[in-house]
Amino acid sequence: MKMNNRTIKNLIVLLIIFVSGFDVKAQEVTEPFLDDFRGTVSVTNNGFSLVPSFSLGDPALLFDLKFTKGKLSFEPDMRFALEGKPWSFLFWLRYKAIENKRFSLRIGAHPALNFRTVSVIRNGVSEELLESRRYLAAEIVPNYKISEKVSIGMYYLRGQGFDEGVKTTNFLVLNSSFTNLFISEQFYFNISPQVYYLTTDDDKGYYAVGFITLAKKDFPLSISSILNKAIDTEIVPEDDFTWNISLVYSFGGANRRMSKRKI
Repeated sequence: MKMNNRTIKNLIVLLIIFVSGFDVKAQEVTEPFLDDFRGTVSVTNNGFSLVPSFSLGDPALLFDLKFTKGKLSFEPDMRFALEGKPWSFLFWLRYKAIENKRFSLRIGAHPALNFRTVSVIRNGVSEELLESRRYLAAEIVPNYKISEKVSIGMYYLRGQGFDEGVKTTNFLVLNSSFTNLFISEQFYFNISPQVYYLTTDDDKGYYAVGFITLAKKDFPLSISSILNKAIDTEIVPEDDFTWNISLVYSFGGANRRMSKRKI
């Protein structure tokens, strides 16, 4: 599906109006429609996708929003190259099926658009257009909390492509999370080491990845990094080792700090 820059700008404007509408409604009534709204805006030297082995390879601007009502949440995830050209849009609908003191289970699904620039000939003149590839994916996310700071879990996603390119993706992650590890009275960090198995059509690969965040208590800015290493893979042309570092601004919510990673 071909899309020009004007179409993309119109989509972004509609999203801003949509977000603003929730804010106005919350001010007009005593009981807000939403239970929570929060998000992050990140600037990074290398944009990573939901699957860490896929990266933009260039600086990127990332928007993650979360609108929550009861056990349901709507979570747009939009990624752009730093010059403003869209990279991918994911529109998650997630449901907390189980949530107790120790164990939680989340399920979710999203339609997605992945963009690339293609050259076309129109009236004898070469013109660059954005081509979008359509995807649909579903996830299941069990998690077990060992203590206030330590948890382990699994993440499974299956994606289906409808256009040229990868048709079927399977993404299985075993993860652990260590949060609020204090450096001092004001500073702390979070670490999440993970291993995952990835298939794209007939190709497969095994990887290790680590997510690290350094933050200051009651301060909206934090620094995060992703380190991704291929252990054994048939999936090309991804690099053997990729990394990034990001400046993250968190906003909204009763708890201002929202984890950049949702898995």
